[in-house]
Amino acid sequence: QVQLVESGGGLVQPGGSLRLSCATSTNILSIDFMGWYRQAPGKERELVARITRGGATVYPDSLKGRFTISRDNAQNTVYLQMSSLKPEDTAVYYCHAKFFRTTTGWREYWGQGTQVTVSS
Repeated sequence: QVQLVESGGGLVQPGGSLRLSCATSTNILSIDFMGWYRQAPGKERELVARITRGGATVYPDSLKGRFTISRDNAQNTVYLQMSSLKPEDTAVYYCHAKFFRTTTGWREYWGQGTQVTVSS
């Protein structure tokens, strides 16, 4: 069982910045993919950013340049730095971990979510 604990959400004005954190209960380098997803009311959950165990990152084209995912291996924590925030970025942001084990196959876990509200 892997626990993911998010923090850093809140209310921010348009154009502002926010950094989300996701602390894992296991060695972060044992996780093949770590990522952030978001879900706005009435919409499907969507990928925001992903980082592989090797450090490669993936972003949707619509978010490139504004969002940055990074990782602190010593703290077993992944971050999402968000800048130039827009009202349409308002959503619940979820941390996600996915990894493969020969004994159990692919496993994935979700954090509890943290609310980000962009409003003046």
